[in-house]
Amino acid sequence: MKVLLYTEGLKQIEKSGLGKAIKHQLKALEENHIDHTTDPNDTYDIVHINFYGPNSFALAKKAKDMGKKVVYHAHSTEEDFKNSFIFSNQMAPIFKWWITKCYNLGDKIITPTPYSKRLLESYGTIEAPIVALSNGIDVSFFEHDDKKGQAFRDFYGYQDHEKVIVGIGLYIERKGILDFVELAKRLPEYKFIWFGYSPLSASPLKIREAVNTELPNLHFAGYVEPTMIRDALSGADLYLFPTLEETEGIPIIEACAAKIPSLIRDIPVFSEWLEDGKNVYKAKDIDEFEEKIKGILEGKLPSLIDAGYEVAKERDLKLIGKQLIEIYKSVLDEKNE
Repeated sequence: MKVLLYTEGLKQIEKSGLGKAIKHQLKALEENHIDHTTDPNDTYDIVHINFYGPNSFALAKKAKDMGKKVVYHAHSTEEDFKNSFIFSNQMAPIFKWWITKCYNLGDKIITPTPYSKRLLESYGTIEAPIVALSNGIDVSFFEHDDKKGQAFRDFYGYQDHEKVIVGIGLYIERKGILDFVELAKRLPEYKFIWFGYSPLSASPLKIREAVNTELPNLHFAGYVEPTMIRDALSGADLYLFPTLEETEGIPIIEACAAKIPSLIRDIPVFSEWLEDGKNVYKAKDIDEFEEKIKGILEGKLPSLIDAGYEVAKERDLKLIGKQLIEIYKSVLDEKNE
């Protein structure tokens, strides 16, 4: 079995969550010694496609015409396309039509969570079988390290007594960036830092204004290398994820692996694998976020980091790679039948 792992426009998306997912797939294949290539001109038995651009669509059609099997990874839905950039909501129905057309070229569709699987099935227009498989993370990479955490604090000038709250995501409304800024305004006693970047020229005015907010306790660090994210998760006091919609949400798995207290929005994608008060804390609105931030940072709420770490271990790339291989095998078995 040889797999063509194809991702159109990787350079443009490599800094996003999708870019992370693709790197994780490569690592999972390597760790499980699966023969693979990223060159569409190479020989292969299965093509695993991660994007919905025109080149991806054309490659999937070509592969099917050649009798090859196609695994289409559904990282995107209409729901997480909304509230991302100017006119995204108006374009969402067209986007839904197009991704459905792309995904239907798959002999099997992979999507990161049971939640996103249900969303895709609810469209009523996708005919290929859909399986849920986490994007996974390299748990060992995010292992908690006090020295690396101190290096993060030193780099950004945080004092030992200061409580630091980390956010991660693109500059889009869906990631909860407006609430992140509002919480920084409400809680001046804590430091807030946001990692991630996307062009503000494509963002609505309220997002541009939020990112340009001047507060002594708020810093937008922009894009940083994964090592800085890792160090920040070891050195901060809380990971805050006020996202409004995800197909999975890789950063929360990274935070669990780093054993940092985590507070996320109570939305359906997290309902089946992250439990409020058991492995993370959840909040429904900004008032509850404010209340629970204080409870966590002032030690009034018990630590959940050990239970959170178990969530991360279940999504380690070594395990995800084995499950990915089984999906590939099932597709090839269908061919042989």
